Amino acid sequence: MAGYGDFGSSLRDLPRLRATRRGRVSSWDTSGGNQDNVRVMPGETRLLADITGPGVITHIWCTVALDHVGEPVELEADHLRRLVLRITWDDQPHPAVLVPLGDFFGVGHAHSANFSSAPLQMSPQDGKGFNCWFAMPFAGRARVELISEMTVKPVTFYFYVDYESYGEADPELAYFHAQWRRQNPTDGVPQGDQTNEEFLFGGHNTDGAGNFVMLEAEGRGHYVGTVLNVHNLRETTEWNWYGEGDDMFFIDGEPWPPRLHGTGTEDYFNTAWCPDQEFHGPYHGITMAGGENWSGQVSYYRFHVEDPIVFDRSIRATIEHGHANKRSDDVSSTAYWYQTLPALPVTLAPVAERLPRQL
Repeated sequence: MAGYGDFGSSLRDLPRLRATRRGRVSSWDTSGGNQDNVRVMPGETRLLADITGPGVITHIWCTVALDHVGEPVELEADHLRRLVLRITWDDQPHPAVLVPLGDFFGVGHAHSANFSSAPLQMSPQDGKGFNCWFAMPFAGRARVELISEMTVKPVTFYFYVDYESYGEADPELAYFHAQWRRQNPTDGVPQGDQTNEEFLFGGHNTDGAGNFVMLEAEGRGHYVGTVLNVHNLRETTEWNWYGEGDDMFFIDGEPWPPRLHGTGTEDYFNTAWCPDQEFHGPYHGITMAGGENWSGQVSYYRFHVEDPIVFDRSIRATIEHGHANKRSDDVSSTAYWYQTLPALPVTLAPVAERLPRQL
């Protein structure tokens, strides 16, 4: 078997012959029966796959249900924030992926929803079939685990981890990473005697210091996207748009203003004019559009597949929470990137700090 190869993944490239070996780790019933799942208890960490490299994880599929036999029962409503996906490369002391399950697969607030993007999808029924096509190369070893921080009942988990093995590692391949962050609420300012227009559109941000930080990483690599979630906490009958936050990417320690400076939340996510409609594109979309007057919970995605943001030493990916960081909303994100090892430790907030607000 050869190395990773220089082929792409377009339809035009599919005829190219390849020299790899496909493999899969799944939850199939090895007795030959139909119990094609694993049972994960509250507080348990379950090893899903332990693969020897060199190789690349090409696809992950999974779905989750409450452990039951013959009777329809519901999961804890916040289970997609209580279940955590952890992936570790090449016996590193820290994981490279440590993200609540629902957030990793593209939708925040512990929700699922039918949507389709190029790297991530949630499929029917009601978005309960989770898929990831981010390529995840590794040189020595890949460990994929599910952590349960459920409080009452076990879950039944079904999964595939599809991969390719090849003969030699490619030193030019970076390692996939993903991290979840939250600020609840963001550090905004009181409206005071400002008019609604002044509060939403006035003021100046001349350093980016108070922006919501989606990612801070050190090393060489490239940022490939974000899922951003906002729970609008402002209660008013006036115009209550939560956006206007400019994206700002600080690469390799550059000062403000960064060379990648955007014009507003909806603009970075490739939409326009304060959207309140769901939309699913290959590289950007809105999976949860919120309620009337932009109330409630929203969830966006933007993937830099055609336009990755390259860094040689470090990256600080940020976005304002409202213009000039005036808004005080519940904001969370999952950032996706590739980089060299070793990397800064990927951490995750305790379960009590991850649970979504109730509507």
